Amino acid sequence: MIRLSEIKLPLSAAADPEAALRAAAAQMLGVPPVALGALQIFKRSFDARKAELHAVYIVDVTLADPAQEPALLARYTGHPRIQATPDMQWQSPGRAPAELALRPVVVGFGPCGIFAALVLAQMGFRPLVLERGKRVRERTRDTWDLWRRRQLHPESNVQFGEGGAGTFSDGKLYSQIKDPRHLGRKVMQELVQAGAPPEILTEAHPHIGTFKLVKVVENLRAQILALGGELRFQQRVTDLLIDPDARGQRHLRGLRVQDQASGESYELRADHVVLALGHSARDTFAMLHARGVHMQAKPFSIGVRIEHPQSLIDRARWGRHAGHPLLGAASYKLVHHAHNGRTAYSFCMCPGGTVVAATSEPGRVVTNGMSQYSRNERNANAGMVVGIEPRDYPRDAQAFAALLGGTYGVEALPAAQTHPLAGIVLQRALEGRAYVLGGSNYNAPVQLVGDFLAGRASQALGSVLPSYRPGVTPGDLREVLPDYAVAALREALPAFGRKIAGFDRHDAVLTGVETRTSSPLRIERGADFQSLNTQGLYPAGEGAGYAGGILSAGVDGIKVGEAVARSILAA
Repeated sequence: MIRLSEIKLPLSAAADPEAALRAAAAQMLGVPPVALGALQIFKRSFDARKAELHAVYIVDVTLADPAQEPALLARYTGHPRIQATPDMQWQSPGRAPAELALRPVVVGFGPCGIFAALVLAQMGFRPLVLERGKRVRERTRDTWDLWRRRQLHPESNVQFGEGGAGTFSDGKLYSQIKDPRHLGRKVMQELVQAGAPPEILTEAHPHIGTFKLVKVVENLRAQILALGGELRFQQRVTDLLIDPDARGQRHLRGLRVQDQASGESYELRADHVVLALGHSARDTFAMLHARGVHMQAKPFSIGVRIEHPQSLIDRARWGRHAGHPLLGAASYKLVHHAHNGRTAYSFCMCPGGTVVAATSEPGRVVTNGMSQYSRNERNANAGMVVGIEPRDYPRDAQAFAALLGGTYGVEALPAAQTHPLAGIVLQRALEGRAYVLGGSNYNAPVQLVGDFLAGRASQALGSVLPSYRPGVTPGDLREVLPDYAVAALREALPAFGRKIAGFDRHDAVLTGVETRTSSPLRIERGADFQSLNTQGLYPAGEGAGYAGGILSAGVDGIKVGEAVARSILAA
């Protein structure tokens, strides 16, 4: 097959593009249209940089006589838009032996854990999955308890439970990771097979939406079970069982697990454990640090959610084409480098969505964004965040004791070294401030953009109605965010207003606080995907610091699942 890129068609032709694409493909290849065989759309996007909006396609074509393809490709060697279609088929590293002494264990059943378990099951390794939260439908009911009744379930919420944090999001499936093996394609194909809309395979910025994701996650679970895997819910890993060998090297020999339904604990023998924790498993991070697992603090971002009328974003992005059924709700991506050295940028943009309560701990307020597949809610929202570095994190023992329940040796560290858990201390501090400023009832503090820029507290809302539930309380977000973040956002918002007219309108709403953009630490691993100092332990996904979002987490899960299989097969 031959892959052709950047074929542009007028929007009027995008509803039924087959004939126009065939004509354009034949012209690009310099052959008559009758010389083409099959044509398949690989990706479709939209170019809104000019007044006349175009649909942009990547297509795969075959010639009516496939034997002519090598010569035609040779004619266009080096052409940036004409190449051989790459082989995107996933290749398994092997099959499990008939007799398997110990099954591999996967801790966590978010996107990373799901795909690690799935590929292990597909290779015949019958993985055992431990998930601290509940099944996705029970979890959904528990999550609504916070949104509707202000009742938090610390082990079953937006962060914890089957499907992971990505279930309560836009279900965005695009990433900027390098993916030379096309593992992202396998993730997408498995999602479609599990019930996701087929359009995610061709859209340049695909998404599934929360309600559709619930069924997709259930179907992936069913496939793992059908292939011999096992899932245990409400099982929280509380300790690692580690033995040194004769040379002093640490080897994992099992886990200590608490059944949260009964409160009973048990030991689970295991030689290969995938840690797909998610970025909010703070108690588990603390346990891993206490057990000496090598980790370090890493950068992440903090800020707020910003809401505008979706119609404002549609007009800014699509112009006179706003509202066209092919285009749907418009999105944006914005970056500003502030004079104080900080970078402010939009994050996890949710067109036609809602801002949701995403805390997993009592006495804290955290925001996230969510959209359904239709993306037809009145507001657009996005994280408006500022990048921070480990040098920004707390270093004093008092803060550690208050927010982590212990000092974890922070007082003994050199001044130039950041404690691996320090980012968690900062997150908890900001989330606790947001809880208090919101009224200590899980309301989120909000501030109008105009008031934020003017440096005054908001007293009332304008025409943009915040979507956060259970409710909001107007106030001054300077009481929550560090000064450097406030300064960077104050500089960025007018700059973004020059790119999107109305972005810095007075009554656009800022809702605080956004702190869980990514994991605040990295559990370091080697080229074999195992912990640097604990053999048999495979840190994976977003919580371990190796992914950011559904697609990249799924890809990392596949890589780690393959690594586990290779290790078992080599034994």
